[in-house]
Amino acid sequence: MKTILFYGDSLTWGTDPETGLRHQAEMRVPDALASALGDGFEVISEGLRGRCTAYDEHLADCDRNGARTLATSLYTHAPLDLVILMLGTNDMKPHIAGTWVAAQQGMRRLVKIVKHHVPGPGMPVPRVLVVSPPPLCETPDVFFAEMFKGGIEQSAKLADAYQLLAAEEGAGFFDGAAVAETSPLDGVHLNAENSARLGKGLAPAVQSLLA
Repeated sequence: MKTILFYGDSLTWGTDPETGLRHQAEMRVPDALASALGDGFEVISEGLRGRCTAYDEHLADCDRNGARTLATSLYTHAPLDLVILMLGTNDMKPHIAGTWVAAQQGMRRLVKIVKHHVPGPGMPVPRVLVVSPPPLCETPDVFFAEMFKGGIEQSAKLADAYQLLAAEEGAGFFDGAAVAETSPLDGVHLNAENSARLGKGLAPAVQSLLA
């Protein structure tokens, strides 16, 4: 059995852009990935709405700093064969970071945490798969448009930045935009079809890393 930790934000949690609630389980990215992988794989979903790569969200009533909570998740679910990191969307908020450079730096910190936090003797160092989330898009939703102001252009640069980072850190890389796109309803989240498509699209990259 191969054990995979899927560490992300609301895209991982499964936020429905139409209702703000949660997609049905089979349409969430980690669950769709597990279904596509089949027997022999366990996918653990660690999706927190609003989670950033390595930055604080002082208005939140929970810890959204991904770098601060990642090691706890690694220890909780050990031993792990693979950690999938899909974060960066919330870094695009101008009051958080607002640039692709900041998101790349935060993602690099996460990769290093995985590589250097092995929970116990004899446990493997998990492989890492860095996933660039589908870029933000235009939306008539004023609240989301202002919350992520300037983020469309910046988020479009994440794939190239993450691909370079992954190569430098010896991690795998997957471009979420190759198989899915964000919904114009809020410009941030994935509808059910795109959410499931992203999960299924990840399966070949995961199988390759764990072969």
